[in-house]
Amino acid sequence: MTELPDRRLLLVHAHPDDESINNGATMARYAAEGAHVTLVTCTLGEEGEVIPSELAHLAPDRDGGLGPHRIGELTAAMKELGVTDHRFLGGPGRFRDSGMMGVEQNHRAGAFWSADVDEAAEHLVQVIREVRPQVLVTYDPHGGYGHPDHIQAHRVAMRAAELAAEAAFRRDLGDPWAIAKIYWNRVPRPAAEDGFARLRATLPRLPFTESATVDDVPGVVDESVITTEIDGTAYTAAKAAAMRAHATQIEVAEPWFVLSNQLAQPLFTTEYYELVRGERPETRETDLFAGIVTGRGEAGMR
Repeated sequence: MTELPDRRLLLVHAHPDDESINNGATMARYAAEGAHVTLVTCTLGEEGEVIPSELAHLAPDRDGGLGPHRIGELTAAMKELGVTDHRFLGGPGRFRDSGMMGVEQNHRAGAFWSADVDEAAEHLVQVIREVRPQVLVTYDPHGGYGHPDHIQAHRVAMRAAELAAEAAFRRDLGDPWAIAKIYWNRVPRPAAEDGFARLRATLPRLPFTESATVDDVPGVVDESVITTEIDGTAYTAAKAAAMRAHATQIEVAEPWFVLSNQLAQPLFTTEYYELVRGERPETRETDLFAGIVTGRGEAGMR
């Protein structure tokens, strides 16, 4: 296969737009620095609500077609971030958006939430063994906020990381590869509280009328949980543009945005993580690849 850059980052997300909201600045930074950034999205986001009235016909309770439309949005977002390797788990449409927890769509044929974890993970094992990432980013076990597809994305990503390293597992999918570092998306509570304090002071001058709360932000945790922060300030415009590309789902008025609930949130350009595989640093990291040896002696299993 074509020789890949020394640094390789894999992100696993549930729906188009999750990557830009959670990791847009991180992705843009590493892509600009020459790392190979791979995004795997697990569903097309067919059950999402639609914000623009002119696109309301795409909603699942009307004409439908939101999933294919969101493929185009994701493609545009990745162009803004400089990411050229973006894929859907098992191919576009292999797994369907499951909707929010407790709805009938959770158990619809093809719903990601109902998929067998090991079977879904095999699709990701193939990607891992092809790309050989040293770093994986995904959600925590709660999926950040309890969405079934986010929880399932966590399960599939963690299981695939295990299976990809097993020498005896599915050698037809490629040679074994062990991912050196795995991170979960997080937001430290003090940073979230500071962002919302600034938002409340600015709200009267914004096109949005109401503010969300810290509890509406996925993955908010105590400061002590955070092991890593990535300063993406230089990539603020790229992240905002990528989020704006997901026009059915997000409205952006930098440095703020709203989802379909029309509750304003801060657009974070410093992005935070918890290292859950790899040696926990004594002080907070500023690089996802910290401690990884690249080149001939790089961490990983062939």
